[in-house]
Amino acid sequence: MLVTPILAIKSRYIPLLLIYFAYGASGFTAIVESFWVKNSLNLSAEALVAFGVWLTVPWTIKMIFGQMVDSITIFGSNRKVYVVIGALLMTMGILLMIGLMQESSLLSGFKKGSVYILSSVLMVVGYVMQDVVADTMSTEVVDRTGSREEIEHELAMIQVLGRLSLGIAIFAVSGLGGWLAQVYSYATIYTISLFIPILSILGVVLIKLNPVESTPLNRPIFFGGFIFAVFTILMGYNDVPYSQEIVFVISLGVVLAMLKILINDLDDTTKKHIIMTMIIIFVYRAMPSVGPALQWWEIDVLKFDEPFFGTLAQIGAAIALLGMWFSSRFIIEQAIGKVLMFLTILGFFLSLPVLAMYYGLHTKFGLDAHTVALVDTAVSSPFSYISGVLMLTLVAIYAPEGKRGTWFALMASLMNIALSAGGLFTKYLNAMFVVTREVKENGVLTSTANYDNLGILLWIVTITGTLLPMFAIWKFDPQKDKK
Repeated sequence: MLVTPILAIKSRYIPLLLIYFAYGASGFTAIVESFWVKNSLNLSAEALVAFGVWLTVPWTIKMIFGQMVDSITIFGSNRKVYVVIGALLMTMGILLMIGLMQESSLLSGFKKGSVYILSSVLMVVGYVMQDVVADTMSTEVVDRTGSREEIEHELAMIQVLGRLSLGIAIFAVSGLGGWLAQVYSYATIYTISLFIPILSILGVVLIKLNPVESTPLNRPIFFGGFIFAVFTILMGYNDVPYSQEIVFVISLGVVLAMLKILINDLDDTTKKHIIMTMIIIFVYRAMPSVGPALQWWEIDVLKFDEPFFGTLAQIGAAIALLGMWFSSRFIIEQAIGKVLMFLTILGFFLSLPVLAMYYGLHTKFGLDAHTVALVDTAVSSPFSYISGVLMLTLVAIYAPEGKRGTWFALMASLMNIALSAGGLFTKYLNAMFVVTREVKENGVLTSTANYDNLGILLWIVTITGTLLPMFAIWKFDPQKDKK
């Protein structure tokens, strides 16, 4: 069991594994970014959540990139070239953040918030483009000469290896960013992060990819996705009332219509299983979070600093990596719905320590908040990784031949629309139960800290995130329907 992932690695997997590794390494700047945003941008929890919803849009329009990877060849390539373009976009975003943190004169005429948004969008689009290529290759590198069971096991193992590559990268950099923030400036941390786009292109540069024949462009999907992208940008730029809600409803309708077109020639039983799979994935991913208020409370009340967040991230990444590693055989051999149900129930119990700390129960037992957070992180960290692998395995199993890039892109779009739903839910909760942090502008206090509503936010998120996924898995498990 220990060597199962190592023995499963094949040279043809390396390009996509390096792309996933680079994506995991992007967390190197996460802690620094959180502290910089908290201290430098005067944005409320609701506004930050709303911004996060907009950042899911590039992931929602992955069908455009999926069609490009499937059908549009640039300089004789429909794989490598898109990885390189993605790396260039990531580099541009990082350079903008460096200039912003150094207060470069080149950016002096622009608002900090606007530059931050542009930088974030560039990096996200770069990651999306590379992710589409990696997802497509994850179905192409499978040897499809064996039995259906062997093919499904290899598809699952590739997803496991992808998450392991992601986890190894997170483990390598997550704590490092927080620890280095004590020594170096935030701008220096971002300068170091320029290794990420370089890393992402190493696989496709060093290993020759087998040529993949382009398929005809699906014009309704490509141009429909492009029109939707333009519509989304115009809605956001013009600050239309309820723009996020309008974009969510329309994007959900567009992606479902495109998926219907894509699977139209499949048999009815396969269509039914795909629909059941989509429902489970959507509900599982659409659950709300508490939002940035939880981290603010941990910083202001529990006195967690950058190095401690780095330690939490490092421990979480290490345990998640080990959990994924040792459970790899279990994941590919067990019924996916059964494992997801188990993880959902377990997730409820693992959320209780944070609730207990909010109500001060740790002090009654003589426990330090730092200790409780460390233990909770160590125990809970593997399970989000595992659930992600299971959902991606469901997607990979039903990928139609000749349309895998578009299929993965559309399913990824659906998964990210679900995240948008969760983000909207989170925004509404933060608007109803307002939590504020202390904010000073030019030494003048403009907002006081008030965490009274954090408890109800924690309860709602915990209960909702347990009951709704359990019902969806019980009702719509496609593997149960096949028995």
